[in-house]
Amino acid sequence: MELTGRQIRQLRSMANRLDATIGVGKAGITDAVVHQANSALEANELIKCSVQGTSGMDTREAAIALARPTHAEVVQVIGHKFVLYRTSQREDIEHIQLV
Repeated sequence: MELTGRQIRQLRSMANRLDATIGVGKAGITDAVVHQANSALEANELIKCSVQGTSGMDTREAAIALARPTHAEVVQVIGHKFVLYRTSQREDIEHIQLV
C-alpha cells in the first residue's frame, strides 16, 4: 500500500505525540524486534521506533529493514527515530481513518 502525501502528513501529525515503543540496539533488527513490532502494529497501527547509537545502523536503513518483514510503510525518519504504519486486521481496536 502506497501512502499519499496527505496521508503521510496525517500520520506524522498523529505520531508526534507517541513515545518510542520499539528499540533497535546493538544486535540490529533481530527476530525478537520484528515480532515485537508486528505485535505493536497489530495493536496500534502506528508505532515510533528508536535506533540506539550502539546499533551501527543508520536510522533510515533500520526503518527499511524493519518495514520489510512487518509489511509496514515508513512514515517518517527524524534523527534516531522513525515511524511505521500498517493497517491492523484486528476488529477490537479503533482503526486509523486515513484521508
